[in-house]
Amino acid sequence: MTDRGWAAVDARARTAKRAAFAETKRGFKLLRERLRNAGTAARNLSAKQLRRAAWLRARLQKQAHELADAKKRLDTYRVEWAIERDIARVASGSDPIVVGPWLSEVGYEVLYWVPFVRWFQLRFQVPAERLVVVTRGGASAWYSDITTRAVELFDLMTPDDYVAGNIRRSADDRGTIKQFGRSAMDQDIVAEVARRIGSRTTKVLHPSLMYRLFHQFWLGHRPPSFLERRTKYRRLGAPEVVLPSLPHEFVAVKFYTAASLPPTEPVRRMLQSIVLSIAERSPVVMLDTGLTLDDHEDYSFAAASRVQSVRESLRPRDNLAVQTAIIARASSFVGTCGALAWLAPMLGVDTTAVLADAQFLHGHLQVARRVYHLMDAGRFAPLDISAFEQAGLSPMRFTR
Repeated sequence: MTDRGWAAVDARARTAKRAAFAETKRGFKLLRERLRNAGTAARNLSAKQLRRAAWLRARLQKQAHELADAKKRLDTYRVEWAIERDIARVASGSDPIVVGPWLSEVGYEVLYWVPFVRWFQLRFQVPAERLVVVTRGGASAWYSDITTRAVELFDLMTPDDYVAGNIRRSADDRGTIKQFGRSAMDQDIVAEVARRIGSRTTKVLHPSLMYRLFHQFWLGHRPPSFLERRTKYRRLGAPEVVLPSLPHEFVAVKFYTAASLPPTEPVRRMLQSIVLSIAERSPVVMLDTGLTLDDHEDYSFAAASRVQSVRESLRPRDNLAVQTAIIARASSFVGTCGALAWLAPMLGVDTTAVLADAQFLHGHLQVARRVYHLMDAGRFAPLDISAFEQAGLSPMRFTR
């Protein structure tokens, strides 16, 4: 073969080699692209699966929380249902029912306990003669439309024994005087009441039933309708008691120390300013008792013209009844937000409830405003004196 022939063969070989190399290169390139695309698809699929897994995990966690919350609600409902069954059992039969004994704050008795007892009687059609109210200081007058049978605690014990018993009871029960359970003091009182009324068997409508039933409401976990379905509010009348000599027209005033009105010097000055300002336009009757029956103390002020104290006319056994009758005769009532400030509107008396810290009062204030409106009570106006202090003002110029 000639040189020209070999050159032609060599050229064709190189061309074939280049074509084979190009085809191989193209094959590798396609393979790389396929591998790359496969990797991308795998990553996308993994990301999608991870997102779905995360969504499922979040959904399951949410459902778990919802189930836990539902279980808690169901548990509290079961507790409330059990309490209501206990209340119904108290109403059954014909044995006398001891209502109380009430050993807690005046405010809770006025705003919740008395309306609860009234609801109990109406709901279960309990004859009035079955109910025996046990309370102190003549407060049985607040139950007069429910029953006239009552036992006065200070006929069973001295005020000192009452205070000492409450201190022991508080130490044994969460450090509070609220009656979430039956103490030895409660049981001794119920036994003595049964002996006095001559009954071997009695039932007890104990305050712990109300405290436990309303607990979730006070925590803000129940609507107003929950309370409305288990209470019955009515206007109250004045008890018939002997009263000290009083002005023809006057403003009743009762200021005592409380978490909402702490015993600080600025608060004391502000309250004295309010009293003196009221006295400039009307006689003032101060309802300071001088009695130490709970953890509140009356504010006392220097003697002033047209300011009269009834301290000397108040005795432990009937002090609440006398104060109630005085408030009922007053043109208006001004006092610490709580206790008798909840009572005065129920007597039809316009009320100014004074406070400096509403932290523990928000729920009670809402209840008060709502029920006073429904029962056509006296006007109720809270007065937060901390606003005067913050603004550097005196209430004198606003109350004259």
